[in-house]
Amino acid sequence: MQMDLAALFASAFLSATVLPGTSEVLFLVGATSPEANVPLMVLVATVGNSLGGMTSWLIGRLVPPGDADRPRLAAARDWIRRYGAAALLASWVPVIGDPLCIAAGWLRIGWLKSVAYITLGKGLRYGLLALLINV
Repeated sequence: MQMDLAALFASAFLSATVLPGTSEVLFLVGATSPEANVPLMVLVATVGNSLGGMTSWLIGRLVPPGDADRPRLAAARDWIRRYGAAALLASWVPVIGDPLCIAAGWLRIGWLKSVAYITLGKGLRYGLLALLINV
C-alpha cells in the first residue's frame, strides 16, 4: 500500500494544532509498506507538523499580551521564559507541544527562531520513528 502523502501532510498539520490528530500512527503504518519512500515521508510529515506548530504560534501571537494567563498555558509560558526558543524542541510532545507553540507566540519569540526549533524537534521525532521501524 503506497502512502498518500497528502493525507500524511494533513494529519501531521492537524496533529500540531489544537485539533486532535494521529500523524505518528499514519506515518508508522505507511512507512512499513515495502514501497514506502520513508525519507520523503519524514520530510512531508515534518513540514506539515511544523506548519501546524507555527499556526499555533500565530494564534499565540494574536493574543493580546495580558490575555494569556490561562492555567493551561502557565507551564508552557514558564518553560518558554526559562529556556527561550529552545523550549520549542519539545513542541512535538503530546499535551505540552501545542501550549508551548502558543506561549512562544504570545511571548513574542521571533518567528525565525520558533520555526527553526519547532522544525528541528518535529523532524527529529519523525526521523527517530523512521529509524525505529528499520531496526
